[in-house]
Amino acid sequence: MARRDGIVTAEEVLDRARYWGLRIATAESCTGGMVAAALTDVAGSSTVFDRGYVTYSNLSKMQMLGVREETLAANGAVSEPTAREMAEGALARADAGLVVAITGVAGPGSSEFKPEGRVCFALAKAGHMTRTETVHYGAIGRAKVRAASTEHALALLLAAMD
Repeated sequence: MARRDGIVTAEEVLDRARYWGLRIATAESCTGGMVAAALTDVAGSSTVFDRGYVTYSNLSKMQMLGVREETLAANGAVSEPTAREMAEGALARADAGLVVAITGVAGPGSSEFKPEGRVCFALAKAGHMTRTETVHYGAIGRAKVRAASTEHALALLLAAMD
């Protein structure tokens, strides 16, 4: 399927994963399962999509994904180290070879160190080093931060399969 306004579609991600024989999982915080929903909105996604973890609280990040309490204490939930541990924890627990993790401040509101619109991503792929990055969307509104984060996560998944 062609890209919509240059945006990577869930169909593209699923088709590429199917081509490479990869299964996908997600570990989401601020997006609340929006990446998993985008992927599972596509008929036939069950052949590629394994599972999605929605770990909104710090406790759920620790219990479900194995994020270390020390990591959260030192860096906070919205950090690349936390995103890395979320992605690696999901990769270790899921029947998947590729995981994207998202944690951020969708807003409204921010703190001195974590501004609204700051979102950290991690991409874990079996046999490869985990990549992390932070995107600063700014105070564009909760819905727009979450939508942009979902689109970015899909783009990261697709790029990991190039």
